[in-house]
Amino acid sequence: QVQLVESGGGSVQAGGSLRLSCAASGYTYSSYCMGWFRQAPGKEREGVASIESDGGTSYADSVKGRFTIAKDNARNTLYLQMNSLKPEDTAMYYCAAGPPYRCQLGYIEVWGQGTLVTVSS
Repeated sequence: QVQLVESGGGSVQAGGSLRLSCAASGYTYSSYCMGWFRQAPGKEREGVASIESDGGTSYADSVKGRFTIAKDNARNTLYLQMNSLKPEDTAMYYCAAGPPYRCQLGYIEVWGQGTLVTVSS
């Protein structure tokens, strides 16, 4: 069945960069909203960034100017470029897919297994 598989997580020092990838298989998600969520220990899962089929993007205030979301429809792959990382960015990062303009908790239809990002000071 349809699957989303994240990769690229790891441990970096504050100020460093990391690029996350999400490979989709089973179905084509070109018409879906695709997004990244994260969940830190003791906190609720939150939206980080999303991208629509028309290319429109949305970012959480906490990552604007530092993170960039992109996708390669031909390869069914989603990316998250993370620059100027802060300790507050430490979390499990999840790739997700939902209906158009529905990349929100409660509407997501498919989740990846997550990839851990740890930022040390």
